Amino acid sequence: MSTTTLGTRPQNKAPRTLALGLSRIGYETRLYFRSPDTLLFTFFFPFIMLGIFTAAFSSSGNIGANPDGTGGVSVGTYYLPGMLAAGMLLSGVQNLAVDIAGEKSDGTLKRLGGTPLSPLSYFLGKIGQVFVTAILQAGLLLLVARLVLDIALPTEPGKWATFAWVFVFGVITSAFLGIALSAVPRSGRSATAVVAPVVLVLQFISGVYLQFTTLPEWMQNLASIFPLKWMAQGMRSVFLPESFAAAEQSGTWDLLWVAGALGVWLVLGLVLSRVTFRWIRRDA
Repeated sequence: MSTTTLGTRPQNKAPRTLALGLSRIGYETRLYFRSPDTLLFTFFFPFIMLGIFTAAFSSSGNIGANPDGTGGVSVGTYYLPGMLAAGMLLSGVQNLAVDIAGEKSDGTLKRLGGTPLSPLSYFLGKIGQVFVTAILQAGLLLLVARLVLDIALPTEPGKWATFAWVFVFGVITSAFLGIALSAVPRSGRSATAVVAPVVLVLQFISGVYLQFTTLPEWMQNLASIFPLKWMAQGMRSVFLPESFAAAEQSGTWDLLWVAGALGVWLVLGLVLSRVTFRWIRRDA
């Protein structure tokens, strides 16, 4: 009998790990929506910024317009891709880095470490929550853009296929990097002070709030090291006319580079998150 039991354990381990991870997605999502500060600074922040930019700069006319004032795109259309990319970064990096650091600080992770929950199940719950909230955020942002701000959305299936893979790559990469970054803050109280400035600086140098080609060349090169620049560029290829590709650093959308850069950061984030993750801090 013992032989049979031992022989079945490896077969049952993977389904149990998956089941525990899936069961935590709903729990993590409920906790997310019960946190007002998290909702304000991660879920609704892109909505607020898109509304501010649209209201503040619409009177200056279309971006990329001809000398006679024709052509170009509205301010809202121009900033929508950046807000979608920022939403992915906020949902993954800022949300998870602050959340997990807080769970380490208040002893939640230490208690979970004493349960049958494995790190993989814990990761699945967190990443699943990021996926659920990021999809809801992107869907609502597109709905608001179309119905409230009257922003025209693409109709070509190829554009939406590009949107899908950039979105999936971006969300998974951001989630892994958020888990890895959670090891940096020394306490839950300091987590926001450590993480928020990093995320904010990346947004300013990656073409989210400022036109990327107006930045100094050294700043463009610095931003190209990090994934947000590529996420924003991929989203611009979906929502902006083809003529706007000339304004990118290389003069094209470079979707192969977008996929390659996000793939590298995804693998790096996966490795770092697994290496640095601990149920308790080593210096605790």
